Order: sequence, then structure tokens, then C-alpha cells
Amino acid sequence: MSVSIVQYYGSQQSKCGYCAGANCSLSHGMHAYRLDCQDYQDLIDRGWRRCGNYCYKLRNQETCCPCYTIKCDGLEFKLSKSNKRILRRMNRFLRDGRRESKPEGGEGDQEGDADDATGAPEVTASEPQPQLPDKSPAVINVEQVASLARAQKKPNKQTAAPAAEAPTLGSNKSAAPISNKPCKKAKQMRLERRQAKLGDSASTSTKSLSQEKSLRDFLSTDSETNKHQLKIVLVASSDTQRTCADAVIALYRKYQITIHNDNPARLTLASMQRFLVKSPLKNEKPSDGPEMGYGSFHQQYWLDDNLIAVGVIDILPGCVSSVYFFYDPEYSFLSLGTYGSLREIDFVQSLAENVPALKYYYMGFYIHSCPKMRYKGKLSASYLLCPETYEWLPLTDAIRAKLDEQKYQRLNEDATARDVNEFLLEHLDEVMLLLDAQTCADYKHYKQLRGPDNDVDTIIEYSKLVGKACAHRMLYVNML
Repeated sequence: MSVSIVQYYGSQQSKCGYCAGANCSLSHGMHAYRLDCQDYQDLIDRGWRRCGNYCYKLRNQETCCPCYTIKCDGLEFKLSKSNKRILRRMNRFLRDGRRESKPEGGEGDQEGDADDATGAPEVTASEPQPQLPDKSPAVINVEQVASLARAQKKPNKQTAAPAAEAPTLGSNKSAAPISNKPCKKAKQMRLERRQAKLGDSASTSTKSLSQEKSLRDFLSTDSETNKHQLKIVLVASSDTQRTCADAVIALYRKYQITIHNDNPARLTLASMQRFLVKSPLKNEKPSDGPEMGYGSFHQQYWLDDNLIAVGVIDILPGCVSSVYFFYDPEYSFLSLGTYGSLREIDFVQSLAENVPALKYYYMGFYIHSCPKMRYKGKLSASYLLCPETYEWLPLTDAIRAKLDEQKYQRLNEDATARDVNEFLLEHLDEVMLLLDAQTCADYKHYKQLRGPDNDVDTIIEYSKLVGKACAHRMLYVNML
């Protein structure tokens, strides 16, 4: 297990990527030198999200556009009619090479992208690149500090969070996992009654209904006779020879200029690396994890010999988290943003076959107050994170109605429910601090060495935001 090392920046204020307002997006920020994959899983389950090495959490009660972390249960996901149209269109293109125009006004078939707040977006998980703070993190030797922290860890110190629990119905009390499946007994009774009335014709109809094609069925077509071959290659972000290849840089520039009207002068290799390649997550390969391990990866979509799309993802102990997705605008007729999301859900389903806990697909933020950014709620079996209790709740029409009334909501209606990982003042002594290149200690020993910290309020604020477990595991850079 790697040691997480972070430097907290405090409150941040910047231009909003959703409503385009100036200095109205309010958040908390920190620089992550290194993040253990379980620590980052716990952070995004508290509303944090990363952009390169920068991690941020919206101040939802104050910011212009409250952002709610959203995830999809990959094993409960059901294809919509729009999803099926997109998959069929891709299959026909691969088979025959025909470029079909997208139908007018179909759900999820519009041109655009998740980041394009001025057009009708597709169902895709990407978000606008957040404005980074005008701060430079302290210079430290990450490997040296990590070795120091490991050597000083107490033998009985808790170093891993408990396994993710099944989503519950909005309270801290245990509940059965949510399922959209109908009652088998009632369904069987209806089928038997129908068969008794209609005979063999009903049996044939029932068989046809039970054989409805799944996502895997749509993606597992015979490709040997296809005119085009589509191959998706998984590459570790750290493999810069491939993630920063000329084809990737050219595709990224073309996408940003065409779709987002970015200034070409700002689209440098360094800016792309900072945004999409650099990651604080280190590849970890536990024996009970997926074959490729946990960490940051790129999924490169190769059409014959041409790179047409790249999905940047994090594979974590409980999910695949989509970071960004960019594609060749010349292939926008294929709705590549939505197609990429469906491919990533299929990837989650395949990983869950060997790692059952890894069954969720995290799509970043759901922004209900911005109508053009509600597309993520179109995916079935989606859940929103309550910003106060940090419990997952099904995204229902009732929750949508509440968000229509007021853009910030607690979401969890149980007034007695609270954050089970809440940080209290009594937990302060165990917060881990990096004091200098040679010294790390918990806050209790820090006080004995140097006396009470003048910045203790900032340490407490940070600890409340990351939660008790991460505050006690991660190293907070507090170098003078």
C-alpha cells in the first residue's frame, strides 16, 4: 500500500465551467503528491474529484452550481432505446462503413459533449477542466517521505478502509440492496396465466422477451467480416510513451479546438499532461484485485490504424471513475461520447466478474441547476451522494422534484442520519502531519515537539472535509 501525501489549499474561488459566471464557483482544494487508491475511493465517496494532481470538493451550499457526485450500478444498468440506437449505428458503421446521420432530437443522439454547456450534450462522464489555483505545492521528495511514513507507522494503525457497503435506502440502518427486478413469484404467476389463455403463441412471445439483447450482446458482434475494426487498448497513464504519443496529442488538440473553441496556443503537451496524464494514483496490484491493478489508465479507441477517441479513467477498489473523454469530431455522427460511456459500463461489468465489489461506474458530478448538464441522470440505476450524510440515494423523480424547488438539497430525508465517518475534535490527536523532509508525526506528538499549531483551524477544516479515516491515514503537509 502506498502512502497518501497531500497539501491542503483551503477555500478556492474561480470561474464556473457550467454557468460561465466569474468567480462564483466555490470549492476546497488540495494538491495530492500521492494517493493510495483506497484513500481516493474514500475521498470521491465524500464529494472530492481530481484533475491531474489537483483535488477539489465543491462548497455546495454556497457555490453557484451545486454538484452532486453520481454513480451507476453497472450490474443493474439497463439499456435505453437511445443507447440501443447508438450501439446499432456503430455496429452498422463497423460492418458496412456507412456514415449515417443522427436522427433529429433523439435522446442522447444530439451532437455535443458533456463539457459543452452551450450545446445539447451526450451522455458522457467528462466535465470542464477546473481552474487551478495560483499556488505552488511545497517541493518534497515523495519516495523519501513515503518511506519515512511507512517506517513510522504504528503496527496496529488502521491502514485500510472497510469494504464498500451495498447502497441503502437513505438511512444509516441496514437495508436490502436496491434492485429494479420485479417480484419473481408475481411475474411467474402472470406468465402462467397468460400461457394458459393463449397457449403456445404466448410461450413463443415470452421467450422472445426473455432474450432481449444486453449491452454485452450488442458489443460482442462478429467482427471478422466487418469493413472496419475497432480495438480498445488499455494503457497505464504512467506509460507516457503511449499516453503522450503524437496521435494522442493531435487528437486532444483537435477535440479541444473544434468542440470547445480552446486557444490553440494553450494546448501544449505540458497542459495535456497536467490535466490528463499526471496522476497521484500509483498502480497497485493486490492479489484480490483486477488483473491490471488499481490506478489511472487511458482507454484508446483505435479504428483500424487511426486513434478516434481516448477515455481517461481511474480503476479503484469499488469503481471505475471516468475522468475525461475526448474524440475525433469527424466521427461525431457515431455519438462517441455516449458510446464511450457504454463501453466503460461494459468494462465495469467485466471487472465485477472477478472483483464483485468493483461494480460501480462513477460519472463525476450531476448538476441539476444547469439543465444542459442533467444528461448523466439518463443512465439507469444511478445514485446521488448526499452532501451531508455521504450516503447514496437512488436518483428518482422525487429527488429531481426537490432539486427543481431548490438547487441545494441535503437529499437524505432522514433527519437523524449523520456522517458515519465524521471527524470530531476528539479525533485531532491522530491526524498525520509531515513536518519536514525527515519528520512525520500525529498531531499529539507534534504538539509535544513544537507546541499548539497556529494553523490548527485549517487542519481541523481539512480533516472534516476528508473524513476521519483519511485524516488518520493520509499525510498532511505542514512544512514551515
